[in-house]
Amino acid sequence: MSKSVMVLIEKYFDNITPAQKEQFREMGPLYADWNVRINVISRKDINHLYERHVLHSLSIAKWMAFQPGTRLLDAGCGGGFPGIPLAIYFPEVEFHLVDSIGKKIHVVHEVSKSLGLKNVRAEQVRAEKVKGKYDFVMSRAVAKIGKLISWNRNNISDDHKNARPNGFIFLKGGNIEQEFTSLRNIHPTEIVSIYDMMPEDYFKEKFIVYIQG
Repeated sequence: MSKSVMVLIEKYFDNITPAQKEQFREMGPLYADWNVRINVISRKDINHLYERHVLHSLSIAKWMAFQPGTRLLDAGCGGGFPGIPLAIYFPEVEFHLVDSIGKKIHVVHEVSKSLGLKNVRAEQVRAEKVKGKYDFVMSRAVAKIGKLISWNRNNISDDHKNARPNGFIFLKGGNIEQEFTSLRNIHPTEIVSIYDMMPEDYFKEKFIVYIQG
């Protein structure tokens, strides 16, 4: 990882430990190596891994600090985003990363193992088939919000331990109001501009959407 990228991460997260810095550094070569064998990140994005995937994922940490023992489900995690960067940042939080595509989960498992992440469980399963209770279900725009909420509403725990009540966290881009216009019974509790928190050009029209469960 280039020095400039580490400077960019530390610009917004100056509290990360030396061990976490090393884990973030290791992510670049790991994903570059795995992406040659199993394409989980588009070729145009792999050279922008840290801004478009790592820092984008960490925007959730900029928005809210999860309490130790919090359980999060990353539904449709793809190559491991936002789950893996957040698992590095929150070592005392439990992450369950699921995807229906086995080769993607294989990459998630291998990357997590190489990084020494003990708080990540990777499983090949469709989001609507997941069993268990979680404080938050998060996703990075892998499906329409309405579908993910209907699939995983019963997975939200009634035991609240964080600053915001349990619910759903989505990373979305573009015209999100258009998507909500078609959802009569779903209203976002909070829409946060990532650009307002981290004013990098890539984050223009990128949002965190939080919906209380």
